Amino acid sequence: MKNKRARLQLIKEIIRRNVVGSQEELAKFLALEKVVVTQATLSRDLKVLKTTKVATDGGGYMYIIPDANDLQDSMLKSGNAPLSGSSKVGFVSLEFSGNIAVIKTRNGYASGLAYDIDIAQSQEILGTIAGANTVFAVLREGVTHEQATKALSKFIPNPGEL
Repeated sequence: MKNKRARLQLIKEIIRRNVVGSQEELAKFLALEKVVVTQATLSRDLKVLKTTKVATDGGGYMYIIPDANDLQDSMLKSGNAPLSGSSKVGFVSLEFSGNIAVIKTRNGYASGLAYDIDIAQSQEILGTIAGANTVFAVLREGVTHEQATKALSKFIPNPGEL
């Protein structure tokens, strides 16, 4: 397939409709669509699509594509992004332990949420680590839990609204 845009769209559709746990499996799905790619091209395509792997209930892994796009990314960087619908649906809880915010999400939502928090480059948050359903956000020295909650409210519902 010569058209990269069409190939990326096909990869997104395959990942959304199937449990794909490896590049080899993805290559087989693409081959069924008569699309042959090298492992290097596939790796680059997965990076462009900002895919991530999350654990499945069965003990394996699967690719997901976080709900993010270039417009939303630029809005997050400028601090003007509204709370997206997927964040509202995926958010479960927010608790603090010292200078760490522990954000619980539905399975598969944590990576996308962590990405959104990191790209916003908030002054209150140093960085995040995401699992399948949990995000650890490290607060900067001197940031109160209230300040962190306010900063995180761009991405998750205000706990007082739940």
